Amino acid sequence: MATDTENSAMQRALDAARTVRRTLPNPRVGCVLLAPDGTEIAVGVHRGAGTPHAEVDALTQAGDAARGATAVVTLEPCNHTGRTGPCAEALIEAGVARVVFGQIDPDRSAAGGAKTLRAAGIEVEPGVMAEEATDLNVEWTFAVTSGRPFVTWKYAATLDGLSAAPDGTSKWITSDEARRDVQKFRAESDAIVAGTGAVLADDPRLSVRDEKDIPLPYDQQPLRVVVGETKIPNYYRVFDRVAPTLLVQSRDPEVVLQKLIDNQIRHIWLEGGPRLAGAFWNAGVIDRVIGYIAPAMLGSGRAALEGEATTLADLRPIDLHDLTMVGPDIRIIGTPGRMQREDFD
Repeated sequence: MATDTENSAMQRALDAARTVRRTLPNPRVGCVLLAPDGTEIAVGVHRGAGTPHAEVDALTQAGDAARGATAVVTLEPCNHTGRTGPCAEALIEAGVARVVFGQIDPDRSAAGGAKTLRAAGIEVEPGVMAEEATDLNVEWTFAVTSGRPFVTWKYAATLDGLSAAPDGTSKWITSDEARRDVQKFRAESDAIVAGTGAVLADDPRLSVRDEKDIPLPYDQQPLRVVVGETKIPNYYRVFDRVAPTLLVQSRDPEVVLQKLIDNQIRHIWLEGGPRLAGAFWNAGVIDRVIGYIAPAMLGSGRAALEGEATTLADLRPIDLHDLTMVGPDIRIIGTPGRMQREDFD
């Protein structure tokens, strides 16, 4: 059983991991090394593919002080060699006496670290603050266990559920505050996906910008993905040099998702285009919904989602997790539930 000191260290490890927004295609991980008397020796984090894993980052900082220490890690230490070596072996070589971790590694290619550590005589305590540790990497966990990226669909709409005017124009429905809020979510995704219709209508940048509207560095930008068979002129902003762009000439969600998982994309941010959103919705591959509702009416125009519902029995509920005012707008975050098939007579 974990001690109070180890639980506190796990919280610090989780907080440290959250400071890194994207670690594509790896999970976010934090590690705290504790001396035998419980004092903190080092805090390590993983910053992305090719960089040291959190355990190795902490061990490097600690040096010889790691011998006899306790490693508190948010994720089970990996047991495979990729761009870096296995963390389980690094902990063994450093002389760590005990390892406390949160989430059991769901990735079969990397799992087994706990077994390796125990075989080397190291005491292992799994599942500490496991729920919080798993929440840290919901999208990554889903991707490595399901074989497709986690899909977050974002939309903006008026109170009467419209996302575009009859002439197709759609910017801006929501406030500056809402659009700044979107940037924070975009920054945590691996790819921003939009349909060709939305790109042609609005010429969006589909990139991440800071509060001063300055683009983040190229290597911090999610991949921009334009889906559809309609040609986009090369002077459109999705082709600027701010971020990388991928064209997928298909509207089939399965084709799009396979293309992205092949490119090691774990979490996509789907926005721009009610037809594309409808295709993903109909295919049942939207895993999270984030909606921004403006206190305004259009009266006519295009709905935020163009699905295939024909009767009220096709109603699909959203399990709400968050309801927040963002400027004058309302932000809702939820998970699609199962299709309702009740008798409405």
